[in-house]
Amino acid sequence: MRTSLNVPADVLESFDETWQEQEMESRSRAVREAMQEYVERHTNLGGIEGDAVAALAFDYEHTLVIGDLHTVQHEYQDVIGTTQHLHHGDWCLETVFCTGDAGRIRELVYRLRDFDAVGRVNVMFLQPTE
Repeated sequence: MRTSLNVPADVLESFDETWQEQEMESRSRAVREAMQEYVERHTNLGGIEGDAVAALAFDYEHTLVIGDLHTVQHEYQDVIGTTQHLHHGDWCLETVFCTGDAGRIRELVYRLRDFDAVGRVNVMFLQPTE
């Protein structure tokens, strides 16, 4: 199936450099792989239920969103155990460690992803074997 996308030039340039450095056969192949990873990440996030332990890592432009992020973090203090924060110029990298209801943690992830000034939100759930 053919499709077209609007992608900022700098993102496309970085994407092209990355798939070519990885010696993938084509941009189409790289896009399919990236889409599959996106689907897997979001499907896994939606499939976890009950009590959970998770680490969320996200980056953001400090001055544009810090007040709103603090508000959200206070709203989810029932699942946020601790945070770590690193400054790098105007950008920050933050890690939030969560325990509690998987649904609440999922809501927190989606709230963080709603901010335009947040670049990425990556999630890792601890899934111990019983």
